[in-house]
Amino acid sequence: MTQTTIEEKIKTLNSLILGGKAMDGFEMYYDDQVIMQENELAPTAGKEANRQRELKFFSDITEFRGAKVLNLAVGENVSFVTWHFDYTHKEWGVRNYTQVSVQHWKNGKIIKEQFFYGN
Repeated sequence: MTQTTIEEKIKTLNSLILGGKAMDGFEMYYDDQVIMQENELAPTAGKEANRQRELKFFSDITEFRGAKVLNLAVGENVSFVTWHFDYTHKEWGVRNYTQVSVQHWKNGKIIKEQFFYGN
């Protein structure tokens, strides 16, 4: 049995996100104890709390115009993805920006993810 590499996993996760199946990727690749953080805001700990946060985010998007992976890099137990997003959010309005997502991996799952973007 061959082990799937972090690069293969992050590419699959990105494809799921681009295909409108971000929550499928979340269930597949995020650890039960995952910590997720937006910029320097307080982190959200645990898969269930982050699941609810992600579901709220997606439900608050009123118009989705596009997403694109601009760059991808993989190191030892870490991956970096530069995204471009364009959507309208019911609370934040029109959002058209570049974001860097940094994923830390352990035992084939994301244990920490932080998102960096301008406001």
